[in-house]
Parts: sequence; structure tokens; C-alpha cells
Amino acid sequence: MLSLQPLSNPKSSSLYSSSFIPPNSLSPKTLKPILAFRPSRNFYPSIHSMLQYNRKPQLAGDTPRVVVITSGKGGVGKTTTTANIGLSLARLGFSVVAIDCDVGLRNLDLLLGLENRVNYTVVEVLNGDCRLDQALVRDKRWSNFELLCISKPRSKLPIGFGGKALVWLVDALKARDEGGPDFIIIDCPAGIDAGFITAITPANEAVLVTTPDITSLRDADRVTGLLECDGIRDIKMIVNRVRTDMIKGEDMMSVLDVQEMLGLPLLGVIPEDSEVIRSTNRGYPLVLNKPPALAGLAFEQAAWRLVEQDSMETVMMEEEPKKRGFFSFFGR
Repeated sequence: MLSLQPLSNPKSSSLYSSSFIPPNSLSPKTLKPILAFRPSRNFYPSIHSMLQYNRKPQLAGDTPRVVVITSGKGGVGKTTTTANIGLSLARLGFSVVAIDCDVGLRNLDLLLGLENRVNYTVVEVLNGDCRLDQALVRDKRWSNFELLCISKPRSKLPIGFGGKALVWLVDALKARDEGGPDFIIIDCPAGIDAGFITAITPANEAVLVTTPDITSLRDADRVTGLLECDGIRDIKMIVNRVRTDMIKGEDMMSVLDVQEMLGLPLLGVIPEDSEVIRSTNRGYPLVLNKPPALAGLAFEQAAWRLVEQDSMETVMMEEEPKKRGFFSFFGR
């Protein structure tokens, strides 16, 4: 049986290494700058998956970078990804504005614990009822992270609101007196209707969130084609809710299978983690947990790769056969 193992120890049967250490507990002498997943000649690779936490990641590309996080299918983790990657970028020292483009069904403010501080939205800004800086909600934990909601819950957008209005909004964020943010992250609504078209219009790169099931993959493949038709060529993929036990039992597609089906660079692999539900109910993103959760560490790694426009590679490893003892001859 074949399984995916991006580990530093090829003999381990787990999909993830639990020896990941957060940056605040490391010294510059403890880590080497390594980020590679390369198979060896005999197909039993020694894989290194250590991030360069002895330095700040180098921001690639022109700023601000406008990234849309989408999937097509609902419930795969777009909003969770937006919240955790956005705060991870803020913790790395970059200024971030997260825009919740889900009209009438916004949830990003709940995941961030900012639902009681949203007084104005983009609709009020367009109507002239408030200034743009009044609609921006600054996170008290990380002052370089701001949230902007398109509309209030159970409300409808004006008929004239569309991609051009969102482009104007992004341009207004770039032209702020204090300077534009390093990242503008757009939380795209589910589906491929007008809300999807509006959300992807100002973006120049995309993160496609999918899960290892056939329904999500079919929608992800459709969305990939729509993004490319809109001129977005920089598309990376996050595979969410991966369960190693089901992969070993051949009840779930491996990450390598997903990557071969979609043909996209891999930004990160997020394991199934019960802490996701706890953090959602508390309004406290995973990346802020102490001690860090396994899924939170995976989001931090994905954010690091996003900054440097990097990607990870997946490799297949053949499991070592179990050692058979003397009594195995008798069926034991």
C-alpha cells in the first residue's frame, strides 16, 4: 500500500511530524534553512520539512498582494483558512486586510472573535454613510490585521455592486494615507455565481481549498478553470481535513492523488483536528493556541510558503513490511 509521508523520518507511519516547534521557542542556531521534499534514488526518500524560523520570510512579488481563497464547494474550510493564514501573516510581521465577501452569510468575524465590533460595512462606505477606515476592524491581538465585511448579516447588496466596486475598494485600500497593506485576502463565497465572480475580480493569485473527496475535487477542478479564464494563473492548493488512518485503510485519497487529479502546486496539507471546532466556537483561531495545535502549525507553514510564493512537493513512500515472528507460521 502506498501512503504520503512528508516527514523528516522515512520510517515513521504518520503523515505529519509532531516535532514542529514554534518560532518563539527557537534560537537562530537551532535550525538550518531547509524546505524540501525530494525522493532519493532508491525511492525511499529522506524528507526534510523544516521551515526557516531563524529568519523572517522574504516577501515575494509586488505589494499589496491580492489573494482570493476559494473552493467552489461549501464547507471545505475557506473561512477557517482565511482566518488562520491571515493571522499567521500578521504574526510574521506583515500588514493584512481580510475581506469577507460572503453577502448575508458572513462568518469570518465569528472565527476571529470580532463579531461585536463590526459597526460599518462596505455597503455603508459605498453609500457615503461612513469612511473606509471606520469600516475596518483592527484586531486587538495583532494591530497589523484588519477585517472588512461586505455587508451585514441577512442583508442584500445594492444592484450596482459587482466586481468593479470591489476593485475600487481594493484600490482605496492601496491608496490609504498610512500605506497599503502587504496582503489583501478575500474570503470567497461558495458556488460560482455572481458572488464568486465579484470576489475573484480584483485578485491576482488564488488559494484553492479542497478536501480529499470526489465532490470537492470536481468542484475544485471547475473553479480552477474559471480562475484561469479570469486571468489568474498563480493558483495554489490547500488540502484540508486529511485523515491518515483513512488513507492507510484506502478509504480516502492521498494528497498525492489529489495533486495528480488537479495538477496544482501544493501550498499546504491540513490534518483533521478536533481543535478546529473548539477554536471556531471560541472565536480564537488555531494559530494562536498555546500549545499549538497540529492543524494550526500546518496553517503557519502554508502562510510561510504563501509569503515566499513557494510550494511543497509530495512523494510516495512504500510502507515497510511488518516483521514476522516465529509464530507467524501458525497464523499468529
